[in-house]
Amino acid sequence: MRRYGFTLIELLIVIVIVAGLVALLLPAVQQAREAARRAQCANNLKQMGLALHNYQTVIGCFPMGYAAAARFVDGATDTSPGWAWGAMILPQLEQRPLFDAANFGLTVESPQNLTVATTTLGVYLCPTDSPPVGPFAIDDGNGAVLASLAPTSYAACVGDDPTDTATGINGNGLGRGVFYRNSRIRVADITDGTSQTIALGERAWARSTGVWAGAVNRGVIRRGPSNPCSTTGAASYPAATLVQAHCHVLNTNSDPDGGLDDFSSQHPGGAEFLFADGSVRFLKDVRQDSGVRPDGTPVYSPSGLIFQALATRSGGEVLGAGVD
Repeated sequence: MRRYGFTLIELLIVIVIVAGLVALLLPAVQQAREAARRAQCANNLKQMGLALHNYQTVIGCFPMGYAAAARFVDGATDTSPGWAWGAMILPQLEQRPLFDAANFGLTVESPQNLTVATTTLGVYLCPTDSPPVGPFAIDDGNGAVLASLAPTSYAACVGDDPTDTATGINGNGLGRGVFYRNSRIRVADITDGTSQTIALGERAWARSTGVWAGAVNRGVIRRGPSNPCSTTGAASYPAATLVQAHCHVLNTNSDPDGGLDDFSSQHPGGAEFLFADGSVRFLKDVRQDSGVRPDGTPVYSPSGLIFQALATRSGGEVLGAGVD
C-alpha cells in the first residue's frame, strides 16, 4: 500500500512560506497594538484635561505645579509640602477616597501619607511606557533614600527652555507656562489662547523617573532604564522636576541634562500633549537644537521654536495655521 505524506523539501517550503507571512503580518500587528496604546494614552490625558477644567471651575484657577510653604531658594531643598497637580485633581478623577486619605498639612513623603503617595493610578501611566509595578525609591542624589512613591508617565508644563523646571525664570521659581511652584493660573491668564498652550505632556518614566503625588524635598529625578542620552551628562535633577517639565527638546537622545527636565515618550516619533482647552494632540520629536553660538547659547531649530511657543501662556507668539 502506497503511503502519502510531505517530503522534507515540501515541509521546508511550507515553513518558509509561513515564516514569510508572519514576517509580513508582525509589523502590522505591532503597529495596531501601538495605535491602541497611543489612543489609551491620549484618553488618559483627556481625563486629566476634564479634571483640570472641573477643578478650575470650582476653585477659579488651575492647580499648582506643586505647593511649597517656604520662601523660594532653589526648587530642590524648599519644596515642602510638595503636593503636586496630580494629587490636587484626584477628586475630579473619581479618586475622592484617596484624596480624603491625604494629609495635605504634612509633606508628601511623610509616613502618614505613604498610602496615598504609593498608590499606582492607571490614568497616570502610559501603556507604552515601562514603569515599575509599584512604588520606587526617591533618593537625595547621594543615594540616601527619602521615600518610595508611585510612578507617572506625565508632567506639568512650566514653560519654554528659559524656564528651568526647578529654579524657574532667572532663579525665582516662577514659570511662563500654566504650571509652576505655587502657580494659580486662570483661563484669563492664558492670553496666547488655550488651544495654543500646552498644559500637560508625556514624560516617560522609562526615560525620567517622575512621580504623580508631589515633589519630595531634597529628592531628585533620575534617568530611567531606557534613557538614550549619554551617561556623561547629568544623572539627576532637583526635586521640582519630579512633577514638572519644560518644552525645550522632545524625545532627545543628546541633551547634556539627560532629558530629565524635558518631555518624552516611548511612542515612535513624538508624544501626546494636553492643551489648556482640554484637547490632546500628538507632537513630533524635537531631538536636538540646531547648534550652539560662540557664547554657549543654543540655536533653536524651527520646530523647536514652535514647541517652545506652545509652552508659554502669554508669550504673544504668532504660530500660524496648521500647527499640529
